[in-house]
Amino acid sequence: MKTTLSIIIMGMFLFFSQTACNQQVKKMKYNSLTPEEQAVILHKATERPFTGEYDTVFSKGTYVCKQCNAPLYRSNDKFDAHCGWPSFDDAIPGAVKRIPDADGQRTEIVCANCGAHLGHVFLNEGFTPKNTRYCVNSISMKFIPDKVMKAEENNQETAYFASGCFWGTQYHFMKAIGVISTTVGYMGGHTKNPTYQEVCTGRTGHVETTEVVFDKTKTSYEDMIKLFFETHDFTQVGGQGPDIGDQYRSVIFYTSENQKIMAEKYIGILTQKGYKVATILKPAPEFWKAEDYHQEYYEKKHGTPYCHIYRKIF
Repeated sequence: MKTTLSIIIMGMFLFFSQTACNQQVKKMKYNSLTPEEQAVILHKATERPFTGEYDTVFSKGTYVCKQCNAPLYRSNDKFDAHCGWPSFDDAIPGAVKRIPDADGQRTEIVCANCGAHLGHVFLNEGFTPKNTRYCVNSISMKFIPDKVMKAEENNQETAYFASGCFWGTQYHFMKAIGVISTTVGYMGGHTKNPTYQEVCTGRTGHVETTEVVFDKTKTSYEDMIKLFFETHDFTQVGGQGPDIGDQYRSVIFYTSENQKIMAEKYIGILTQKGYKVATILKPAPEFWKAEDYHQEYYEKKHGTPYCHIYRKIF
């Protein structure tokens, strides 16, 4: 009898230990958060109105939880409530949980998967026929464009690199093994659909960027990162070669936590090699395609880049 009881107790101990272990592993998979993100997501602070990254973004795509990547909202449910925060009149079924707020008046909304604080939900305001407004902090979410989501479903991945004049950046990436397509454009600014002339003023905040779509069965994001660093001077601040200006900054716009980790890995490797890396890492915002005459510029001109020379580093 004692033996049987011991076996039962041991089994229960192993079960609860394994459960606790699984919960810990699951928790460890959460994305790392900046202090600003922690303040909102973990401690329920609120970002200032009209300052969030997604307040005026209406591109087609999916908004996912910044902490756990769980899908929360779709772009076709987003509307402009002129309140200073992203607003949605519906959520992906089962993705968002409603909790009575501590103030006893409002209803808090959190990610149903990880409990991350998102904002509050308001009813019967008359903004849309659904009479619902999910008022969400931009900092609690990440936006994934539809084309990025579709690419991942087809063993494809999309990457965004800024390394000076986008003519030269595109020149090297479009020739790389496994690359399906490249497009030059603008990212990281505060105006919609900017023109080349506007970006060149340096007042829009955009960076000349190349969108790279590649086949994950033939190459990898790691290979893309290596090519990025090996085809420009990543130590130069405020420009690239003779091209001086904020629009020529060295930037990696990552679309996932895995891309961010890989970029951080190679910045670390370069730092250990003695390089003072000026490359900035930022989450990928909306990509604005540049004018047609910029696309595949050197192919059209039958030339080669003047400030993007390949040099093997890794």
